[in-house]
Amino acid sequence: MTDARPLDLLVTLWPSFPHFAQFADDPRLAGIRLNSAMVSNAEIEQELGIAAAHRGSVPLFFDVKGRQLRIVEVDAQPDHLECVLNHPIAVQTPTSVLFKGGEDSARLDRLADGGRRLIFHRGPRFAVRPGESLHIRHPSLRVSGNLFTEQELQKIATVRGAGFTRYFLSYVESARDVDEFRELVGRDAEVWLKIENPKGLQYVATEFRKEPNLVLVAACGDLYVEMERPHAILGALRMIVEHDPEACVGSRMLLSVVQEPLPPMLRSALQYIAERRPETSDLHRMLMAVLHRPVPSLADFAQLAWLYDIGYRRMMLCDELCLKGELLTTAVHAFDAFRTSYGAPITKASPLISKGHSAAGSTSAPAATTTPPRPTVSAPIKGPRILWTPLRSPPRGGPK
Repeated sequence: MTDARPLDLLVTLWPSFPHFAQFADDPRLAGIRLNSAMVSNAEIEQELGIAAAHRGSVPLFFDVKGRQLRIVEVDAQPDHLECVLNHPIAVQTPTSVLFKGGEDSARLDRLADGGRRLIFHRGPRFAVRPGESLHIRHPSLRVSGNLFTEQELQKIATVRGAGFTRYFLSYVESARDVDEFRELVGRDAEVWLKIENPKGLQYVATEFRKEPNLVLVAACGDLYVEMERPHAILGALRMIVEHDPEACVGSRMLLSVVQEPLPPMLRSALQYIAERRPETSDLHRMLMAVLHRPVPSLADFAQLAWLYDIGYRRMMLCDELCLKGELLTTAVHAFDAFRTSYGAPITKASPLISKGHSAAGSTSAPAATTTPPRPTVSAPIKGPRILWTPLRSPPRGGPK
């Protein structure tokens, strides 16, 4: 039976972005996520003022940070690095810590200040900044303290006072997390629960109960890094959409638009510079010519097709794609082309057939297009453990 539900697209923006107005009224979008990770309370109030003045038609969602580990202070010394976290932790040391979405790493030597201060040997290759997240995959990790920091509670109060009724909640691990958040925003609020680690997957499998205002989100940006075996994310994605047919899948899609085949360190350095240059500058245009690939890869389209076939009808682009108008424009055009054409029968009138050519000369009616049945959850894949940690950890460097 054909699944005729529409395919929705969400993006991540801030109202102060030069290209916000371009997408705030874009009928191809079903939502705009405001990511609070790197923004202060004062900045949020300014952003909400800009959004209120624009009055865009696309619904706004506010992303609330719960148990996700984020850096609040950085002290970089010549021979070591110290970071203060938003939550106290306990973990066996030494152990590896991942930065930059798994692209960088450092060895954690010890903890101090009740588990809030992390002291690293030397440090990662690239500079670390307050607001960034990190990942500790050691099974001994325990995150303690309150679910929400005082700063996050202030942000929640601010956006709720501004009239927000749609939220994302990061790193959901239990029904208790959901209940605590709903006590703050009201049970009538729409809450999208981001599943970003194995504990979150356990919650989906054993505790989650579908309700009208609760939506699961397979947040691949962090979930992919948190998986012990990267390929195990495939079974996780199936499991999430089986427990919630309205689930959303986000991040790590259409990234070939921004990721040219450059060495990772060079690509990161160029992107760092591009993000801090006005879009009208000649240097920005030059960097975009290097970083921007206007035609997505075959692998990107195949990924969208697989996610669609297993049942996802809501998809969200990651922050990296949305930072620059050129990149987001290409990604939205590509997604909309996929949404329009995927599964359409190939006939003489189809855009898939070039002008002047027939569909292999066939005169018979095309077979009906159906969505394949949703696969069952596969058994855990056994195999050697695949480590994310690079074999070598060179000295810190890169853009400061």
